Amino acid sequence: MSNRPNPFAKTRRDHADETAEDYVEAIEDIELELGACRVKDLATRMQVSHVTVTRILNRLTDAGLVTRTPYGPVGLSDAGLRMARASRDRHEIVVAFLRGIGVTSPTAERDAEGMEHHVSVETLAAMRRHIEQA
Repeated sequence: MSNRPNPFAKTRRDHADETAEDYVEAIEDIELELGACRVKDLATRMQVSHVTVTRILNRLTDAGLVTRTPYGPVGLSDAGLRMARASRDRHEIVVAFLRGIGVTSPTAERDAEGMEHHVSVETLAAMRRHIEQA
């Protein structure tokens, strides 16, 4: 095995973080809409199988973002709730910025979904300043 750094490690880490953010946001949304979130609700929302949701929830539980009981609803820990709200805030800033530069709402929503997970703190702050000045 080589001592060279893995050029794909950051991308893999970013994708894992993106998945975690998408799931905690979805859990909070479902809780607000339905009063409780179940695995089947997440599978439907995320358009994936029950098995995929269970695998991801196991990882999120191990990371301290999700709380679960067997056959019970899925909830967010304090850390999961903070992550969901921070991700939603980033999404709203990116959408507002894109709308502010003339991107249509449907396209801004679609594009923000990918951008929100990868935008730097510096860029996000600049977007926020631009929105506030407009």
